[in-house]
Amino acid sequence: MEETIREQRIAAIRRFSRFYTRRIGVLHEGLLGSPYSLTEGRIIYELAQRSPLTASDLGADLGLDAGYMSRVLKGLEDKGILARRPSPEDARRTLLSLTEEGQTAFAQLNARSHDEIGDLLDTLPEAARQRLVSSLETAETLLSGEALQPPAYLLRPHRPGDIGWVIQRHAELYAEEYGWDISFEALVAEVAATFLRNFDPAGDCCWMAEIAGERVGSAFVVRQDTETAKLRLVIVDPKARGLGIGARLVEECLRFARQAGYRRMILWTNDVLHAARHIYVKAGFRLVASEPHHSFGKDLVGETWERDL
Repeated sequence: MEETIREQRIAAIRRFSRFYTRRIGVLHEGLLGSPYSLTEGRIIYELAQRSPLTASDLGADLGLDAGYMSRVLKGLEDKGILARRPSPEDARRTLLSLTEEGQTAFAQLNARSHDEIGDLLDTLPEAARQRLVSSLETAETLLSGEALQPPAYLLRPHRPGDIGWVIQRHAELYAEEYGWDISFEALVAEVAATFLRNFDPAGDCCWMAEIAGERVGSAFVVRQDTETAKLRLVIVDPKARGLGIGARLVEECLRFARQAGYRRMILWTNDVLHAARHIYVKAGFRLVASEPHHSFGKDLVGETWERDL
């Protein structure tokens, strides 16, 4: 029985390997429509990311036989893609790096790969994209034996196009996770439009969170009165949760409010938003009022929180 299960698992992995190599065109003559083989493309990628490297280090990282590696490197050198130079620390060691032509080749391969994967993801609904990426990360973790490093994120002020994303993701996520109806989207759109229409950089701000150039979160500060700032539209995309982005967004909003001269900050939320409430408690907010209401197609309890600055 155990042997049968093992054979089924082996067959499943081999079947996926055949499917994926066919799907991304590994069996084609040139990688991504280029004149380079898969091995050459991988070497170009590694040198673009970590140059300079020795041939032995590169071969060890890629798991390539030294003789085969030497022939591939010679071919890339003949094509003007890579250059060799003695190591300044040890003249017996030779360092490999991309030439200007090699950098151009990498840029073209990288762009084609990015677009091809983007096109693949575009054929899937959002929930399926999240499942796919999560499954691949799990596979990488299990097969490498190492935990993946959390992705780096950055916060930046809003720019054209960001507010549309904020409205869309609020509407989608609250419908998916809480079953709220389209009236919530209308509310978010009204809040966002008012922010843009009345935006005053001296007293208002919007922080956007990004991972690898993709929007994954937001938080707004708007003027309630001369002494009071209001925190609004805090959201973190599911694929970016667990990285501390929500807490960081709130922290930056508090910092902005202090610098803008506000004396307190308030916010309005609902009791079902447990993760958000946890962030607010850790950031020093306290619950000052609550009231049942029927909104967005649900019976909810609205809450007002505040803290001094």
